[in-house]
Amino acid sequence: MTSHGGRRTQAERDAITVEIGYALCSAAFAAAVVFGAVAGPALLFDLPDTPESLLLRAGLVLTPVLFVARVVSVLARFRSADQPSQPGRTSPDS
Repeated sequence: MTSHGGRRTQAERDAITVEIGYALCSAAFAAAVVFGAVAGPALLFDLPDTPESLLLRAGLVLTPVLFVARVVSVLARFRSADQPSQPGRTSPDS
């Protein structure tokens, strides 16, 4: 965002909205895949009580952690991509 402290343009607000939507959707997908991979065997197969319980708990712990980590990483990358490393230059080669 080029207007630090000032009002954002409509294009900047739209870009933020799209990026937030992407972060949430990709995080939900990644969390669902991890939950399925970790807790799936406990739900599909007849396992003894201890492994079944451990797999379900691990899935329930990893899912929200992964969700938050994915959202934060996507939004942090979006924010840092807006600020050029060398102000006034159009490309790293110039």
